[in-house]
Amino acid sequence: MRILIAECKQEISSFNPKLSTYEDFSVSFGQDLVDYHRGVRNEVGGALRVFEQQAGIEIVPAYSARMNTSGGTLRDADFARITREFLEPIRGATGIDALFLSMHGSMAAETEHDTEGFLLEETRKIVGERIPIVVSLDLHGVLTGRMLRHSDALVLFHTYPHVDFFETGERAAHLLLRVLAGEARPVSARVAIPALVRGDELITDTGLFGVFEGRAAQLETSGVALSAGMFIGNPFTDVPDLLSNALVVTNGDSGRAGREAMKLAQDFWSVRERLQAQLTSLEESVRIAIESNGKIVLVDAADAPSSGASGDSNAILTALLAAGCSRTVLLPIVDAPAVNAAIAAGVGASIRPKLGGTVDSARFKPIAVDAVVRSLSDGWFRSESHGQTWFAGPTAVLQAGSMTVIVTSRPCNLWDRSLFFANGHDPAKFDIVVVKCPHCQPRFFAAKAERLINVDAPGSSSANLLSLGHTRCARPIYPLDADVEFVPQVKIFQRDTK
Repeated sequence: MRILIAECKQEISSFNPKLSTYEDFSVSFGQDLVDYHRGVRNEVGGALRVFEQQAGIEIVPAYSARMNTSGGTLRDADFARITREFLEPIRGATGIDALFLSMHGSMAAETEHDTEGFLLEETRKIVGERIPIVVSLDLHGVLTGRMLRHSDALVLFHTYPHVDFFETGERAAHLLLRVLAGEARPVSARVAIPALVRGDELITDTGLFGVFEGRAAQLETSGVALSAGMFIGNPFTDVPDLLSNALVVTNGDSGRAGREAMKLAQDFWSVRERLQAQLTSLEESVRIAIESNGKIVLVDAADAPSSGASGDSNAILTALLAAGCSRTVLLPIVDAPAVNAAIAAGVGASIRPKLGGTVDSARFKPIAVDAVVRSLSDGWFRSESHGQTWFAGPTAVLQAGSMTVIVTSRPCNLWDRSLFFANGHDPAKFDIVVVKCPHCQPRFFAAKAERLINVDAPGSSSANLLSLGHTRCARPIYPLDADVEFVPQVKIFQRDTK
């Protein structure tokens, strides 16, 4: 059996003013795709593990375009290039028996808002109706009818923060092999829920959302479902299909799939109010951090690059400086001009750069800071989470009084401590750490902190959803609108491969 593998993954915030481009992706062709993913515990890595352990399986590596980090809406011309590169090796492959595709679900281009659905539709035109396609997706994906119509089954994460990348790839690969063997005929039931959710209750280990993902995982392990889970979308990907979804895939039993998806959806709707973020004002957050004797983590999820934000928010920095903070602080910010100034001056030099607001100038105004250049780096580093190589662009560490600022030229993932470690600093050694990610594994930051505060700061990935200004998603939707009515409906999708 010849199984083709391809990947296209990006998550965007429609509220980030800077468009994403082709250069924001790491791209691999053919054997390079396999060589890279064998050493990474992500979805493709998990699928490769399964396929390579099976006799009689030939892997056909095609193409990978994976985001270096999330960002703004993808420029149309660059999506067109990625589309060409994604489809060409599929078009050129011969004797393909099945496809495993790794996608995200919350990618969007300027005029094509359902990019994953478009790629699946075009892929289906090439391979025909009988070739099975199984897709791995993030639970923050925006589920669309086009994605369901042109794939045989979707398999999504069960954890948040996401720690099951590799396992999701394994699950998808096992399901694809069952379809190939004639043991499974997937039928998918979807129930759309007019709700957007965000907050600590989504942490699957400790929060209410974990009940739903646990139930979905049990449906799979018990054999009731081939795949199951909740798509909660990415609230910052403002596209027409943005909402939450319950999805259950069974082996030919549309009735059971529908009943299980309906129960998940109705129960989810009943607790939607509890699945919202509890935020603390910027002023109160800074006061608590300064007056505390213990270690404080200030979570600036509104400027999380991994959620699509620009990374150049100086809101917390400005507030700490204005309050005369003397506690030691570690914080990241994106500011290419400041990095260039630091490089020009050299290590040990005193400079007065303006920090912040170089990308999202409507939200953030630059602030001049007296600082010493402590170190410089090229910005390449390895993720402690699963071993991927990340790139922050040329990077400078600036010392401004009691504040240590890691200044990068471009946004990078901040869901672990990798950027801090790569530039010589352990967050555990600071009184206050600003974390630009909504939820990280507790061992990274929260475990050693007296308190973790979710700050209500401005930004293009703010959990204060009413502050963003959605214009494309279907309305009414909770919590953007009052008195939203939920009339649950089951939609069944099953491919006719005869």
